[in-house]
Amino acid sequence: MRWRAEVVADLLSHQRLSSYLAVTPDLDSALALYEWNSDASAAVFALIARTEVLTRNAMDGALARWSNRRHRTAEWFDHVPLDRRGDADLAEARRRCSRCRTAEAHGKVIAELSFGFWRYLATSRYHASIWVPGLHTAFPLGNPDIRRRRGQVEQCLKNLHQVRNRVAHHEPIHAYDLRQTVDDARRLAGWIAPDAAAWIMARERVTVACRQRAEVPLRISGAGGTGGRG
Repeated sequence: MRWRAEVVADLLSHQRLSSYLAVTPDLDSALALYEWNSDASAAVFALIARTEVLTRNAMDGALARWSNRRHRTAEWFDHVPLDRRGDADLAEARRRCSRCRTAEAHGKVIAELSFGFWRYLATSRYHASIWVPGLHTAFPLGNPDIRRRRGQVEQCLKNLHQVRNRVAHHEPIHAYDLRQTVDDARRLAGWIAPDAAAWIMARERVTVACRQRAEVPLRISGAGGTGGRG
């Protein structure tokens, strides 16, 4: 089945295609890059989703151990010293869980907390109150210097969070260095456990997408259009 590129472009909106048109020689190439962006986004989302689950479970485990030592319970929700934003995020996650069942399920609350919640736990504001007392143990194979370990974990989480947000909102990622995204995921998982990193790398498809990116003609290459598509 064939289609007219002009009609598809109108339906997608030229505003949405503007960043693609800016770097490609014609409309067909812009649509090809848009299609690549969608496929690459799916690969990125899968990679980050797996990394997020590994990371939040590791951080949850570290907080449970901290709470056990300090408060004799693994349920850290009522004891972790969060700022106002963190408290609000945790309270909202717990509220959503209370709709589904009478007794709060720990794992359900963890799943309801956003990637942003976990990212901010690694920021400098929590270095003395949470990171040093226990959260650094979520990444036992990270930098031996606890402060540097936090900074490196924070940077990886920040990078992955930013790319994930663009993907979630169907925004362009064709200008991003997605090889860095793969490296951030690998490093973060590797600081948790070698097997985690090996699993992440065996299943990621972003590297393949990066190679396919070269098949889309770009304006700087001087290549012609891709012609009609069908």
